[in-house]
Amino acid sequence: MTPSTADLSNCETVISFNGSLDQYLHVSPTKNENTRSETASPLKRKLNSATDEQSNPSSPTKRPSPSALPIPSPTRRTTRSQSTQALQTTLLTRPSPTKRTRSSKSTTPASPAPNGGPVCLLRDTIPPGLILLFIGVNPGIMTGQTGFVYAHPSNLYWKLLHSSGITARRHPPSDTYRLPELYGVGNTNIVARPTRDASMLSKAEMDAGVAILEEKVRKSRPEAVCLVGKSIWETFWRVRKGRNIKKEEFRYGWQDETENMGVIARGEGEDGEEWKGGRVERTGSVGEAKKG
Repeated sequence: MTPSTADLSNCETVISFNGSLDQYLHVSPTKNENTRSETASPLKRKLNSATDEQSNPSSPTKRPSPSALPIPSPTRRTTRSQSTQALQTTLLTRPSPTKRTRSSKSTTPASPAPNGGPVCLLRDTIPPGLILLFIGVNPGIMTGQTGFVYAHPSNLYWKLLHSSGITARRHPPSDTYRLPELYGVGNTNIVARPTRDASMLSKAEMDAGVAILEEKVRKSRPEAVCLVGKSIWETFWRVRKGRNIKKEEFRYGWQDETENMGVIARGEGEDGEEWKGGRVERTGSVGEAKKG
């Protein structure tokens, strides 16, 4: 059976795929197009070449041959190895700046404190015309640091000063320098060097303080002098008498007028007048008062 013309027409339409295969038709370029391609700029040709290489990475013609790859130089590798070893040797043998600094610090001696002991900020309060001058053994560490007499919280000085009626109220240690103005009361010590305990003082230090105290009392002329501590009166006795005080010779309270401190004979003082000295009262130390 022979197909009709209409059937052939329908078949051609189906086979043509409605023109979707036209994009695969090969058309030979014209002469002008070949000329434009050959005369394109070198930059465009390089860009096209790079695009082709990226789109066809597996192309054997674009892959560099092994012979074209750079081969590391044995001489350079050896040189780098030797340089690294030399650098490591230099770092190991070079002295550390940190260690050198620590060594210099450790050899620097610390500045010694004045008189070989702690710095003392305490000042005497001995203006002229005092009613009562307290003489202690020496400042404690806290007293030296603060500059206030009997500054340690365990010390009973300020409590006893009030309970005895000398002060109108219990003052804090910071009122040390107000006592002369408020009550005519001053303070000083036989030794100025601060220590943790009076037993750390030498006999020579104590003996040297006697003449210093006599001169202080002679200049300020207080009405009475109170020695706060048994060792102070023992030192005065030893220096004045040239011997230690006997047990039966020691007594608390007011001493004889012959034991007055800072006596000025007629014609010896600045004004030439006689001064019989400050009356001495021997009291127990604050530690002795604490015991009872």
